[in-house]
Amino acid sequence: MAKKKNDWKGRSGVVYSTSDSFNYDYEGASQEETLPPQQQQLRVSLDRKQRGGKQVTLVTGFVGTDDDLKELGKMLKTKCGVGGAAKDGEIVVQGDHRDKVLQLLLDQGYKAKKSGG
Repeated sequence: MAKKKNDWKGRSGVVYSTSDSFNYDYEGASQEETLPPQQQQLRVSLDRKQRGGKQVTLVTGFVGTDDDLKELGKMLKTKCGVGGAAKDGEIVVQGDHRDKVLQLLLDQGYKAKKSGG
């Protein structure tokens, strides 16, 4: 008999089921597909809020898996020569690198534009 996934922490609202065929759908377990670069609508902006006065370049609007987001973030940080982070559907690149990040995204085939800031 195959071992069932028994992750009780990821369950919300289900206490117990007597059905043998019951299979709980974990929230967030549905792996979303990463859209191809041509279908991504990315926005590049400058952000200073809640960052101790430091400026960061913010890339938002990415639709896809966390692994692909982190891979894109790593490429942008490497090309700009700075640090940053990639999580929760957005990429943070330290410093004001809007023009460079925008050009790198366009070169990769993404639909991107500058907004705000």
